[in-house]
Amino acid sequence: MWGCVRRSDRLGAAFIALISAGFLLAVPARGETSAPVAPARVVSMNLCTDQLALALADQGQIVSLSHFATDPNMSVRWKQAEEYPENYGRAEEISILHPDLVLADTWSNPDTIAMLKTLGLRVEQLPPGTSLPEIRARITTMGALLGHPDRAAKMLTGFDARLAAIKRPAPGLRAAVIGPSGYGYGPRTLEGQILAMAGFDNVVSGPGLDWGGRLPLEDLVMDRPDLVIMGGSQGKMGTSRAQAVLEHPVLRDLPTVQGLRDARWTCGGPAMLGAVADLAAFGRKIERNKATQ
Repeated sequence: MWGCVRRSDRLGAAFIALISAGFLLAVPARGETSAPVAPARVVSMNLCTDQLALALADQGQIVSLSHFATDPNMSVRWKQAEEYPENYGRAEEISILHPDLVLADTWSNPDTIAMLKTLGLRVEQLPPGTSLPEIRARITTMGALLGHPDRAAKMLTGFDARLAAIKRPAPGLRAAVIGPSGYGYGPRTLEGQILAMAGFDNVVSGPGLDWGGRLPLEDLVMDRPDLVIMGGSQGKMGTSRAQAVLEHPVLRDLPTVQGLRDARWTCGGPAMLGAVADLAAFGRKIERNKATQ
Protein backbone atom coordinates (compact mmCIF):
# COMPACT_ATOMS: atom_id res chain seq x y z
CA MET A 1 0.00 0.00 0.00
CA TRP A 2 2.73 2.46 0.97
CA GLY A 3 4.61 1.52 -2.19
CA CYS A 4 1.56 2.39 -4.25
CA VAL A 5 1.27 5.79 -2.58
CA ARG A 6 4.91 6.57 -3.05
CA ARG A 7 4.66 5.50 -6.70
CA SER A 8 1.62 7.74 -7.18
CA ASP A 9 3.47 10.66 -5.59
CA ARG A 10 6.38 10.12 -7.90
CA LEU A 11 4.08 10.12 -10.97
CA GLY A 12 2.31 13.25 -9.76
CA ALA A 13 5.61 15.01 -9.20
CA ALA A 14 6.80 14.04 -12.65
CA PHE A 15 3.54 15.30 -14.22
CA ILE A 16 3.86 18.64 -12.41
CA ALA A 17 7.45 18.93 -13.54
CA LEU A 18 6.46 18.39 -17.17
CA ILE A 19 3.67 20.99 -16.94
CA SER A 20 6.06 23.46 -15.31
CA ALA A 21 8.67 22.90 -17.99
CA GLY A 22 6.10 23.48 -20.75
CA PHE A 23 4.86 26.63 -19.05
CA LEU A 24 8.38 28.00 -18.76
CA LEU A 25 8.98 27.33 -22.43
CA ALA A 26 5.74 29.06 -23.39
CA VAL A 27 6.32 32.22 -21.33
CA PRO A 28 8.86 34.65 -22.81
CA ALA A 29 11.73 35.72 -20.60
CA ARG A 30 11.40 39.01 -18.73
CA GLY A 31 12.00 41.93 -21.08
CA GLU A 32 11.10 39.91 -24.18
CA THR A 33 7.92 40.46 -26.19
CA SER A 34 6.46 38.19 -28.82
CA ALA A 35 5.80 39.94 -32.12
CA PRO A 36 2.13 39.89 -33.20
CA VAL A 37 1.41 37.58 -36.11
CA ALA A 38 0.30 39.44 -39.22
CA PRO A 39 -3.12 38.28 -40.48
CA ALA A 40 -2.90 36.05 -43.54
CA ARG A 41 -6.54 36.20 -44.71
CA VAL A 42 -7.94 39.74 -44.65
CA VAL A 43 -11.44 40.66 -45.80
CA SER A 44 -12.44 44.32 -46.20
CA MET A 45 -16.16 45.14 -46.32
CA ASN A 46 -15.84 48.92 -46.60
CA LEU A 47 -14.67 51.08 -49.51
CA CYS A 48 -12.28 53.19 -47.46
CA THR A 49 -10.71 50.23 -45.65
CA ASP A 50 -10.33 48.70 -49.13
CA GLN A 51 -8.19 51.63 -50.22
CA LEU A 52 -5.81 51.57 -47.25
CA ALA A 53 -5.57 47.78 -47.20
CA LEU A 54 -4.60 47.72 -50.88
CA ALA A 55 -1.92 50.34 -50.17
CA LEU A 56 -0.39 48.64 -47.12
CA ALA A 57 -1.01 44.88 -47.33
CA ASP A 58 1.29 42.21 -48.72
CA GLN A 59 0.50 40.58 -52.04
CA GLY A 60 -1.84 37.70 -51.22
CA GLN A 61 -2.72 38.97 -47.74
CA ILE A 62 -6.15 40.18 -48.89
CA VAL A 63 -8.78 37.57 -49.85
CA SER A 64 -11.76 39.85 -50.58
CA LEU A 65 -12.73 43.51 -50.96
CA SER A 66 -16.06 45.33 -50.96
CA HIS A 67 -17.96 45.44 -54.25
CA PHE A 68 -17.36 49.22 -54.39
CA ALA A 69 -13.61 48.71 -54.70
CA THR A 70 -13.74 48.21 -58.49
CA ASP A 71 -15.93 51.25 -59.22
CA PRO A 72 -13.68 53.91 -60.83
CA ASN A 73 -16.11 56.64 -59.79
CA MET A 74 -15.54 55.79 -56.12
CA SER A 75 -12.26 53.92 -55.83
CA VAL A 76 -8.83 55.34 -56.66
CA ARG A 77 -7.45 51.79 -56.71
CA TRP A 78 -10.18 50.23 -58.81
CA LYS A 79 -7.76 48.65 -61.29
CA GLN A 80 -5.72 46.98 -58.54
CA ALA A 81 -8.94 45.86 -56.83
CA GLU A 82 -10.03 43.89 -59.90
CA GLU A 83 -7.52 41.21 -58.90
CA TYR A 84 -9.55 40.32 -55.79
CA PRO A 85 -12.93 38.64 -55.20
CA GLU A 86 -15.63 41.06 -54.11
CA ASN A 87 -18.12 40.85 -51.26
CA TYR A 88 -21.38 42.64 -50.48
CA GLY A 89 -20.81 42.88 -46.76
CA ARG A 90 -22.97 39.90 -45.84
CA ALA A 91 -21.95 37.75 -42.89
CA GLU A 92 -22.54 34.44 -44.68
CA GLU A 93 -20.33 35.26 -47.66
CA ILE A 94 -17.57 36.66 -45.46
CA SER A 95 -17.54 33.78 -42.97
CA ILE A 96 -17.01 31.09 -45.64
CA LEU A 97 -13.79 32.85 -46.63
CA HIS A 98 -12.38 31.95 -43.18
CA PRO A 99 -10.73 35.33 -42.60
CA ASP A 100 -8.48 35.96 -39.63
CA LEU A 101 -9.25 39.70 -39.87
CA VAL A 102 -12.33 41.53 -41.12
CA LEU A 103 -11.97 45.26 -41.76
CA ALA A 104 -15.07 47.41 -41.39
CA ASP A 105 -16.16 50.97 -40.71
CA THR A 106 -17.91 52.19 -37.58
CA TRP A 107 -20.95 52.77 -39.83
CA SER A 108 -20.94 49.22 -41.22
CA ASN A 109 -24.10 47.15 -40.74
CA PRO A 110 -24.23 46.40 -36.97
CA ASP A 111 -26.17 43.15 -37.53
CA THR A 112 -23.43 41.88 -39.85
CA ILE A 113 -20.74 42.89 -37.38
CA ALA A 114 -22.55 41.15 -34.51
CA MET A 115 -22.99 37.95 -36.54
CA LEU A 116 -19.34 37.85 -37.58
CA LYS A 117 -18.24 38.27 -33.97
CA THR A 118 -20.70 35.57 -32.86
CA LEU A 119 -19.04 33.25 -35.36
CA GLY A 120 -15.74 33.95 -33.62
CA LEU A 121 -14.22 36.13 -36.33
CA ARG A 122 -11.99 39.06 -35.51
CA VAL A 123 -13.61 42.29 -36.70
CA GLU A 124 -11.89 45.67 -36.51
CA GLN A 125 -14.00 48.77 -37.14
CA LEU A 126 -12.10 51.89 -38.13
CA PRO A 127 -13.75 55.29 -37.57
CA PRO A 128 -14.24 57.37 -40.73
CA GLY A 129 -11.31 59.72 -41.22
CA THR A 130 -12.44 63.28 -41.85
CA SER A 131 -10.13 65.57 -39.89
CA LEU A 132 -6.39 65.47 -40.45
CA PRO A 133 -5.65 63.84 -37.04
CA GLU A 134 -8.30 61.18 -37.75
CA ILE A 135 -6.85 60.45 -41.18
CA ARG A 136 -3.35 60.08 -39.75
CA ALA A 137 -4.61 57.83 -36.94
CA ARG A 138 -6.49 55.67 -39.45
CA ILE A 139 -3.33 55.08 -41.48
CA THR A 140 -1.36 54.16 -38.35
CA THR A 141 -4.10 51.80 -37.15
CA MET A 142 -4.35 50.05 -40.50
CA GLY A 143 -0.59 49.52 -40.62
CA ALA A 144 -0.65 47.97 -37.15
CA LEU A 145 -3.63 45.71 -37.95
CA LEU A 146 -1.98 44.38 -41.10
CA GLY A 147 1.37 43.89 -39.39
CA HIS A 148 3.11 46.61 -41.41
CA PRO A 149 3.58 49.62 -39.12
CA ASP A 150 6.74 50.59 -41.00
CA ARG A 151 4.80 50.98 -44.23
CA ALA A 152 2.19 53.11 -42.47
CA ALA A 153 4.91 55.34 -41.01
CA LYS A 154 6.44 55.76 -44.48
CA MET A 155 3.01 56.60 -45.89
CA LEU A 156 2.51 59.27 -43.23
CA THR A 157 5.89 60.82 -43.98
CA GLY A 158 5.00 61.08 -47.65
CA PHE A 159 1.52 62.38 -46.78
CA ASP A 160 2.94 65.19 -44.65
CA ALA A 161 5.50 66.13 -47.31
CA ARG A 162 2.90 66.29 -50.08
CA LEU A 163 0.51 68.33 -47.94
CA ALA A 164 3.23 70.81 -47.02
CA ALA A 165 4.23 71.24 -50.67
CA ILE A 166 0.77 72.32 -51.86
CA LYS A 167 0.68 75.97 -52.96
CA ARG A 168 -2.52 77.57 -51.70
CA PRO A 169 -4.20 80.85 -52.61
CA ALA A 170 -4.09 83.75 -50.16
CA PRO A 171 -6.65 83.54 -47.33
CA GLY A 172 -10.09 84.93 -48.01
CA LEU A 173 -11.53 82.82 -50.84
CA ARG A 174 -14.89 81.26 -49.98
CA ALA A 175 -16.34 78.07 -51.45
CA ALA A 176 -19.18 75.61 -51.02
CA VAL A 177 -19.55 71.94 -51.95
CA ILE A 178 -23.16 71.24 -52.94
CA GLY A 179 -24.62 67.80 -53.56
CA PRO A 180 -28.02 66.37 -54.48
CA SER A 181 -31.09 68.15 -53.05
CA GLY A 182 -28.92 71.19 -52.39
CA TYR A 183 -27.08 69.50 -49.52
CA GLY A 184 -24.07 71.50 -48.40
CA TYR A 185 -21.06 69.81 -46.79
CA GLY A 186 -19.93 71.31 -43.49
CA PRO A 187 -16.43 71.68 -42.04
CA ARG A 188 -16.45 68.31 -40.23
CA THR A 189 -17.02 66.35 -43.45
CA LEU A 190 -14.21 65.15 -45.70
CA GLU A 191 -15.39 67.63 -48.34
CA GLY A 192 -15.10 70.41 -45.79
CA GLN A 193 -11.61 69.27 -44.83
CA ILE A 194 -10.51 69.26 -48.47
CA LEU A 195 -11.75 72.85 -48.81
CA ALA A 196 -9.80 73.88 -45.71
CA MET A 197 -6.62 72.07 -46.75
CA ALA A 198 -6.81 73.81 -50.16
CA GLY A 199 -7.04 77.23 -48.50
CA PHE A 200 -10.78 77.97 -48.86
CA ASP A 201 -13.22 79.16 -46.22
CA ASN A 202 -16.36 77.00 -46.17
CA VAL A 203 -19.61 78.87 -46.84
CA VAL A 204 -21.50 75.96 -45.28
CA SER A 205 -20.63 76.62 -41.65
CA GLY A 206 -22.15 77.92 -38.47
CA PRO A 207 -24.41 76.55 -35.72
CA GLY A 208 -25.78 73.12 -36.57
CA LEU A 209 -23.80 72.83 -39.80
CA ASP A 210 -20.66 71.04 -38.60
CA TRP A 211 -21.65 68.04 -40.71
CA GLY A 212 -23.60 70.08 -43.25
CA GLY A 213 -27.25 70.36 -44.15
CA ARG A 214 -29.66 71.39 -46.86
CA LEU A 215 -28.73 74.84 -48.11
CA PRO A 216 -31.47 76.98 -49.70
CA LEU A 217 -30.32 78.20 -53.08
CA GLU A 218 -31.40 81.74 -52.17
CA ASP A 219 -28.94 81.72 -49.26
CA LEU A 220 -26.19 80.41 -51.48
CA VAL A 221 -26.76 83.18 -54.04
CA MET A 222 -26.77 85.85 -51.33
CA ASP A 223 -23.51 84.50 -49.87
CA ARG A 224 -21.77 85.09 -53.23
CA PRO A 225 -19.02 82.46 -52.81
CA ASP A 226 -15.96 82.55 -55.01
CA LEU A 227 -16.55 78.94 -56.04
CA VAL A 228 -19.39 76.42 -55.90
CA ILE A 229 -18.36 72.80 -56.44
CA MET A 230 -21.35 70.76 -57.58
CA GLY A 231 -22.16 67.17 -58.35
CA GLY A 232 -23.09 63.89 -56.73
CA SER A 233 -20.99 61.97 -54.27
CA GLN A 234 -18.65 61.03 -57.11
CA GLY A 235 -18.83 64.35 -58.94
CA LYS A 236 -21.28 63.17 -61.63
CA MET A 237 -24.56 64.82 -62.47
CA GLY A 238 -27.56 62.51 -62.65
CA THR A 239 -31.14 62.71 -63.85
CA SER A 240 -33.00 62.40 -60.53
CA ARG A 241 -35.07 65.18 -58.99
CA ALA A 242 -32.46 65.42 -56.25
CA GLN A 243 -29.82 66.17 -58.88
CA ALA A 244 -32.06 68.52 -60.83
CA VAL A 245 -31.71 71.21 -58.17
CA LEU A 246 -28.08 71.57 -59.19
CA GLU A 247 -29.22 72.74 -62.63
CA HIS A 248 -31.47 75.48 -61.28
CA PRO A 249 -31.17 78.71 -63.31
CA VAL A 250 -30.42 80.74 -60.19
CA LEU A 251 -27.01 79.06 -60.02
CA ARG A 252 -25.97 80.25 -63.47
CA ASP A 253 -24.67 83.54 -62.17
CA LEU A 254 -22.46 81.85 -59.57
CA PRO A 255 -18.91 80.66 -60.29
CA THR A 256 -19.78 76.95 -60.37
CA VAL A 257 -17.72 73.96 -61.44
CA GLN A 258 -18.81 70.39 -62.10
CA GLY A 259 -16.65 67.30 -62.38
CA LEU A 260 -14.05 68.51 -59.89
CA ARG A 261 -15.15 65.93 -57.35
CA ASP A 262 -13.98 62.44 -58.20
CA ALA A 263 -12.91 59.25 -56.44
CA ARG A 264 -10.16 61.12 -54.59
CA TRP A 265 -12.86 62.90 -52.55
CA THR A 266 -14.32 59.62 -51.26
CA CYS A 267 -11.93 58.55 -48.49
CA GLY A 268 -9.50 60.20 -46.14
CA GLY A 269 -6.03 59.09 -47.21
CA PRO A 270 -3.09 59.93 -49.46
CA ALA A 271 -5.20 60.05 -52.63
CA MET A 272 -7.23 62.98 -51.32
CA LEU A 273 -4.12 65.16 -51.51
CA GLY A 274 -4.41 65.12 -55.29
CA ALA A 275 -7.88 66.64 -54.92
CA VAL A 276 -6.50 69.21 -52.46
CA ALA A 277 -3.72 70.18 -54.86
CA ASP A 278 -6.13 70.55 -57.80
CA LEU A 279 -8.52 72.65 -55.74
CA ALA A 280 -5.71 74.86 -54.47
CA ALA A 281 -4.56 75.41 -58.06
CA PHE A 282 -8.13 76.35 -58.97
CA GLY A 283 -8.09 78.83 -56.09
CA ARG A 284 -4.89 80.44 -57.36
CA LYS A 285 -6.52 80.79 -60.78
CA ILE A 286 -9.50 82.57 -59.20
CA GLU A 287 -7.03 84.79 -57.35
CA ARG A 288 -5.24 85.77 -60.57
CA ASN A 289 -8.54 86.49 -62.30
CA LYS A 290 -9.60 88.77 -59.46
CA ALA A 291 -6.32 90.64 -59.66
CA THR A 292 -6.86 91.46 -63.35
CA GLN A 293 -10.42 92.69 -62.95
